[in-house]
Amino acid sequence: MQKQPLIVHVVHRFDIGGLENGVVNLINGLHAEPYRHAIVCLTDYTDFRSRLEKDIPIFPLHKREGNDPLLLFRLWSVLRKLRPTIVHTRNLATLEAQLPAFLAGVRCRVHGEHGRDVHDLDGTRRKYQVLRRLFRPLVHRYVSVSQDLETYLEQYVGVPGDRISRIPNGVDTEAFHANAVEPRHLKDDEFLRADNIVIGTVGRMETVKDQATLARAFVELVKSAPALRSRLRLVMIGEGTQRQTVQKLLDDAESADISWLPGAREDVPELMRCLDVFVLPSLAEGMSNTILEAMATGLPVIATRVGGNGELVVEGETGFLVPRGDPLAMATAIARYLDNPALISRHGLAARKRVEQHFSIDEMVCRYADLYDGLLQSKGCVNSMATGSVARS
Repeated sequence: MQKQPLIVHVVHRFDIGGLENGVVNLINGLHAEPYRHAIVCLTDYTDFRSRLEKDIPIFPLHKREGNDPLLLFRLWSVLRKLRPTIVHTRNLATLEAQLPAFLAGVRCRVHGEHGRDVHDLDGTRRKYQVLRRLFRPLVHRYVSVSQDLETYLEQYVGVPGDRISRIPNGVDTEAFHANAVEPRHLKDDEFLRADNIVIGTVGRMETVKDQATLARAFVELVKSAPALRSRLRLVMIGEGTQRQTVQKLLDDAESADISWLPGAREDVPELMRCLDVFVLPSLAEGMSNTILEAMATGLPVIATRVGGNGELVVEGETGFLVPRGDPLAMATAIARYLDNPALISRHGLAARKRVEQHFSIDEMVCRYADLYDGLLQSKGCVNSMATGSVARS
């Protein structure tokens, strides 16, 4: 009996992050499809692997900082041993894995673009465009999570449109949902009272996520209207190199007592339900999972006008878009909700409805299954067990 096709997902590091969470959602969602899965990490993985519902093998390659000449050989060796039918790399950090996949004889090769790097916020850096063009002949099919990234692949990398599949991220609308019945439990009773308005964000505390701009906007609000100190709260969930910087900014502004930086948390859905307004201050984004999670929770969203954010947030209907790196504009957008609390509920309900209609996990998984099925068929890899589309028809 022939084995099910094996998909090897290549990531830089399997740890907390939007891209990695998308891999988890995809693998967990494909449980009914006739595929096997494995994950190759160029560096390493953490307890984040526990989010996988199945016992998926993970192979860390322990890439060294900077240039690691033997990395591609180690990757080639792993792929020769696994003999996958499909290799799926994600973002520029793993694009080079397309070469050992080609040399190992992998018949179907996919590459996904999920977001921007802090060193190339607008996708205009020539070096990265050239690298992507060099590997372009090795990639059979591209995936973009947003129209912005699809346009980038066509105009700057020269990928024909018929080789690109746009598959937006999906969100678990059962895990992330609104709950107006249960009382909010956040930090302590002194921090959170029933009439407080809680502004929050979730994300890795790294430069590209720019939580410092949100902290400055919060400080500006309290400074301009001191009466807000009694009812305005800030929550920033996440860990990273910028956490101390953000904490110092709040400390220096004497706002530490009305803000909370709990680090990385496993109870994000529950904490989301304690927020009133979600803010994403990123300098760059592909398609933000945390925006989708906030919308599924029934929260209005203020986000920077970058990447795919404008494809999620409908201006004036589910939230507001502001320029990146502009604390004053962000503070002004937050103030619109403080001045009109009814707007919080109205935008939040519209956000939840938009997610249910357009960004479900089931829809995302079906699109990836169709992508894999079509690629297998085009490369002559179809058999009685090969494709989900055959099984679904």
